[in-house]
Amino acid sequence: MPEMSVLLPLVGLLMVIGAFAGVLAGLLGVGGGIVLVPAFFYAFSALGYDSPQLMQICLATSLATIIVTSLRSLNSHNKKGAVEWDILRGWGLGIVIGAIIGVAVATQLRSVVLQALFGGLGICIGLYMAFGKSDWRLGEGMPKGAFRAIGSPVIGFLSVLMGIGGGSFGVPTMTLFGVPIHRAVATASGYGVIIALPAVIGFLFADIEVAPPLTVGAVNFGAFGVVVCMTLITAPWGAALAHRMDPKPLKRVFGFFLILVALNMLRKVLLG
Repeated sequence: MPEMSVLLPLVGLLMVIGAFAGVLAGLLGVGGGIVLVPAFFYAFSALGYDSPQLMQICLATSLATIIVTSLRSLNSHNKKGAVEWDILRGWGLGIVIGAIIGVAVATQLRSVVLQALFGGLGICIGLYMAFGKSDWRLGEGMPKGAFRAIGSPVIGFLSVLMGIGGGSFGVPTMTLFGVPIHRAVATASGYGVIIALPAVIGFLFADIEVAPPLTVGAVNFGAFGVVVCMTLITAPWGAALAHRMDPKPLKRVFGFFLILVALNMLRKVLLG
């Protein structure tokens, strides 16, 4: 076990990050995992648990927190009548299939490969958040047929490989097809549940050789407990703010922040 002089500051840091992640999940619909994955990576590395499977632990633990955060956020948005349940029903099965495939792939990859994927995809998400325009459109209604059959598993698959809820990919997809941003954010919280639940079940059976205490499979329940305690409090705050303010300026700032986090992850991959 790590010394208390190291453990306590990291617990405090995870509490702050958990609070921040909860607000983001409700306010921007990007899912707290976009913050939690690198936070867990640095925390576990500092505790001496760096290994070829470290990213699997970070992804799985992040997704475990997303189950709770997304359910809380979904309930808050649903009370305001903002969730597009028809979209969730239409896209849900494909997203779940993609999430299951994502777990099967993620458990076979080395940590460094998952770091590179997170960094590359994180930059793409950050660029969209920083420079994307609200009036960009690919259509005026959510697509069906071949586009949905391909797009829904891709959302689930990529989200699991990044350890995030579906908002980072789902919100841009919905807004590009004419769904109002507040309803897209609300519906994306449902994406988070149907991505994270099957993924976490799969990660519980992962074979991890070097893991922090309180880890089952690839899910670390110590970090999970700390973060969830905070997200349960702050996710409704973010959902309430989403209906009271224009999140666009904050979203742009967060986009630049995410780009820096992703670049730092890629730097670690390149420099070892």
